[in-house]
Amino acid sequence: MKIALFGRPFDPAFLDDFRLLIRILEEKAVSFLIYDHFYEHIKEYVQFKKDVRILPPDSAPDKDSFCLISLGGDGTLLDTITLIRDLHIPVLGINTGRLGFLSAISKDEISFAARSLISGNFVIDQRSMLQLIQPSNLFENINYALNELTVLKRDNSTMISISAYVDDLFLNTYWADGLIVSTPTGSTGYSLSCGGPIISPESSNFVITPIATHNLTVRPIVIPDTSKVKLRISGRTQDYLVLLDSRSKPLSTTTELIVQKAPFSMNLICVGQKDFYKTIRNKLTWGLDKRN
Repeated sequence: MKIALFGRPFDPAFLDDFRLLIRILEEKAVSFLIYDHFYEHIKEYVQFKKDVRILPPDSAPDKDSFCLISLGGDGTLLDTITLIRDLHIPVLGINTGRLGFLSAISKDEISFAARSLISGNFVIDQRSMLQLIQPSNLFENINYALNELTVLKRDNSTMISISAYVDDLFLNTYWADGLIVSTPTGSTGYSLSCGGPIISPESSNFVITPIATHNLTVRPIVIPDTSKVKLRISGRTQDYLVLLDSRSKPLSTTTELIVQKAPFSMNLICVGQKDFYKTIRNKLTWGLDKRN
């Protein structure tokens, strides 16, 4: 069993939990692949009994890797997409941050999660992704996202106009600060903070959500993820930002964007009972009444 480790520097209070994770994994692991910036953070504190190979920052894990473990928050897990790409290597997210929708394993669950991993007692949660197909070279060969594609204005003094088409049928022209095209996974992220609906991961949909729209009657809309979404941007300024998850690029307003469902999915490892509704209740504190 070859296991890749990717993460961001964490609080020293998490060190004992991390050591526990490694000790359990070493019962079954043959070797570890560790990304160099993360290894520099942990090498003084953890002694590995198994072989360790250091990976450069932007390199993909070996194709025969059993899994990749992401240590951090949801942003850290989103960064693994640029490493795994279409290799279908499953990812286990361990939360060392705060909220953690995707990195759902808390430090209290590390022992259970690690033992479930090495015993094979887990399920794979396939999450659909979206792909920017035009312009295809804007993000080079990493032109896809797990959460969303976002168009944002760069000038705080004026809005931009975004004309959206679904399968070449005109949807609407949005006068707004921007527009989000979200997957079901991304529906609990930026789209939610802009008033978009929460969509269960198994839903085969996209959500189109405007950001601070000028027309208050305009609302988010849910469309099938078999659709192609075309965006045309205009405004007083000649440039804007395009984001795929946390990666951003400036672009001219003369460029047309086309988005569709990616031909592959992100495989997330789920241990214990898979319960999306319990997750949103706990993470969003639904039903919590502080008066009681």
